[in-house]
Amino acid sequence: MRVLVTDRRRRVLDEVRRYGSVSVRDLAERLEVSAMTIRRDLERLEAGGTLRRVRGGATMPRASDTEELAFAETSNRRITQKEAIARSAAELVHPGMCVGLSGGSTTWTLARELRHVPDLTIVTNSLRIGDEFTVGDARRTVILTGGIRTPSDALVGPVAVRALEQLHCDLVFMGVHGMDLGAGFTTPNLMEAETNRALVRSTRRLVVVADHSKWGKIGLSTIAELAAAHVLVTDDHLPTGARDDLASRIGQVLVAPTEGTRGPGPTHQPD
Repeated sequence: MRVLVTDRRRRVLDEVRRYGSVSVRDLAERLEVSAMTIRRDLERLEAGGTLRRVRGGATMPRASDTEELAFAETSNRRITQKEAIARSAAELVHPGMCVGLSGGSTTWTLARELRHVPDLTIVTNSLRIGDEFTVGDARRTVILTGGIRTPSDALVGPVAVRALEQLHCDLVFMGVHGMDLGAGFTTPNLMEAETNRALVRSTRRLVVVADHSKWGKIGLSTIAELAAAHVLVTDDHLPTGARDDLASRIGQVLVAPTEGTRGPGPTHQPD
C-alpha cells in the first residue's frame, strides 16, 4: 500500500508539472480515486514543497515566480493553450480598431492571429510583435515604443511610458507573469510593471491573456488588480474553483477549449 501511495503522489506531481496547474476533480478522475484522497495527497506534497495548493486544485510552487524567463524559453511552453487563447481573443478584434499588445509569448501568439484582420493600428512595446506586422498589408500601422529591452524582448522604462501616455487604444491585450486574488496581475520586472500600467491607462477596454499556469503565481510587482481587467481569456485546464474566483473579480472570463481535453469550458460571467 505504501508503494501505491508513493506512486500515486508521483503521478499527481507529474500532472501538475505537465500542465502548470490541475484541479482536484481532474486528478481524481485520472487516478481513479476520491477527491478526499487527492486533497490529502496535495497536502502532503505541499508540505514537502513540491507544489502549492490553490482553491480547487494545485499549481507549481512560487519559488521561481520572481524569475524572468527569456522569450525563446516561454514561447516553447504550453503552445496548445496559447494558440487556443489567441484564437478566442482574436474574436474580440474588428477591422479599423487600434489595438495595444504588451510583450510576451501569449500576446505574440495572438499577434500572429491578428495579421489576418485588416486595417488595424497596432501599438506595442514588443520587438517580436512588431516584427509580425512589418510584412504584408501596408495599411497596418505599428507604433513601437522605445525603452530598455527585457529578456522577453519588450521595451520598458521612462521612454516607453512617456510614449504610451499620448496614445489611446480601443483594446489592450496584456500578458502577465502571474495572477492571484490578493496580488492581482503581476510581473517580475519592475520597469515592465510601470510600462504595462501605462498601457492599461491608454485603453477603453483591457483584455488579459493568460494560460492556466499563471494562476497562483505572484511576481515581484503588481501591474493591476484583477478588477481592472474587463475580460480574461484563459484555457480549459484552469481549475473550476479558480475560474469562479476570477469571475467574481473580472467582468468576463472566457475559457478557450484546447485539443485533447474533455471539451470546451464554460464562459463565466458574474451575476
